[in-house]
Amino acid sequence: MSHNSHKSNLQPSERDELLARIQELEECCRRAEDALRTSDQRNQLLGDSAPFGIFVVETEGRVFGANRIMLNMLAWPSDRDVTELNVLQHPPLVDSGVADSFRRCLEKRRRIVSDHSCLLTADGCEHLRYHISPVLEPDGRLSGIIAFVEDVTELRVAEETIKASEKKYRRLFESAPVAMIERDAGELKRHLEQLRAEGITDLHRYFNQNPQEVARCMGLIKTVDCNSAFLDLMEAQTRDEVDSGIRLANSPEDVMRMARDIIMMVADGNLSNEREDTFLTLKGTQKSILGKSLPLGGHEDSFGRILIAMVDISKRKQAEEALRASEQRFREQSLRDNLTGLYNRRYLYQSLTELIEHAKTNGSVVSVIFMDLDRFKSVVDTYGHLNGSRTIKEVATTIRETLEKPAYAVAYAGDEFVVVLPDFDHDQAVEQAKKIQARIRDRVFLRDQGLAVSIRSSFGVATFPYHADDMTNLLATADHALFGAKDAGKDAVKSAKNI
Repeated sequence: MSHNSHKSNLQPSERDELLARIQELEECCRRAEDALRTSDQRNQLLGDSAPFGIFVVETEGRVFGANRIMLNMLAWPSDRDVTELNVLQHPPLVDSGVADSFRRCLEKRRRIVSDHSCLLTADGCEHLRYHISPVLEPDGRLSGIIAFVEDVTELRVAEETIKASEKKYRRLFESAPVAMIERDAGELKRHLEQLRAEGITDLHRYFNQNPQEVARCMGLIKTVDCNSAFLDLMEAQTRDEVDSGIRLANSPEDVMRMARDIIMMVADGNLSNEREDTFLTLKGTQKSILGKSLPLGGHEDSFGRILIAMVDISKRKQAEEALRASEQRFREQSLRDNLTGLYNRRYLYQSLTELIEHAKTNGSVVSVIFMDLDRFKSVVDTYGHLNGSRTIKEVATTIRETLEKPAYAVAYAGDEFVVVLPDFDHDQAVEQAKKIQARIRDRVFLRDQGLAVSIRSSFGVATFPYHADDMTNLLATADHALFGAKDAGKDAVKSAKNI
């Protein structure tokens, strides 16, 4: 039978119905293709509009999507398809260490944040920060990596990604390595507007006079959503735990002030300011964060959806505190004698000058004691230099034990010491010298070394303004009095007024 002899078994009505169905399916396909093309164009447009680099990587390292900024950052030739790029093999990424960060993310399936030098020289760009996150399917399978690259701060990621489509935003929201929480302050804003409509124009004064209203207003702010990075920051497993368990690590007064600040930010419509806060997580860990808020698109007036991005700056704060403590220790050490722990001459000259200037202003007195140990050379000759140093250290402890602040002692040189006595008149200073002399005389030194060494000491005492008019002359006068004590047979206290 020839081809032309075949005839359709369909009735005309059935054939017309089938053709209509085929046309309907073709139209559905066209609409789906148009929608998909529109969605791809929109996402590409949004990606290219972002002020940071974005690219998506397969598990083997091949890039299958990147925005224009990312291509510029990578110096990728415009005539080459970006899918030719492999982040694990591209030489600039390998040399800069970026490839290693991607490899760690693939291996450990966790977020990686790493800093690297710019791949290109650009004004104002000193380094790039890569936020690299695994993309996990619902079954836990790793499907790839999404990375954000910025040249400013992590907050730029949070601020700009919300311009993307809702689907893209939600995906980025959950995958973002920056802690984010979405709040609804619409009810609070309406309440504040109602208060103003009722004639309460000075909200600062209103909340100061009605502190109970602060807690009520804070209760009007509702949590809409948070991402896993936020739960990690709060050391929580679920959002319900966050709502019930986070506590600010501040005094009640500070908490009240911070709450008023947040309320007034909503009242004034000013959410753009960065702020630092400190809180206790569910596990009691104190953390410091740098937070910034902004309303999502379409909610600028109502504040119905506010995105709050938070960066954990606890380590930075700890480093700053450690640095301050280190600087303080360094300053302290620079003013201390290494052997005895007493102040050194640098501190003496600085402090005594200030004390005398203060005394000149308020008419007070300042006394100094210049002292040394009698026949100390014989101790060194008999027991050695090491035990001589140990003796000096024990003498310094004995002197310190006799003093009460603001009086202080100085290791001047060798076995010489200076004691500064603010607001001590001359008679009181002489009595203090005798007290130190008696303590030294009564103590047995070098017992820890199995020895029993007795020490005697001599003292010279001078007082401003009676015996000198400045720091240099006051020390010189006390030193001269000390020589007088030595000439008188040692183991003595000599007053400058008796010279």
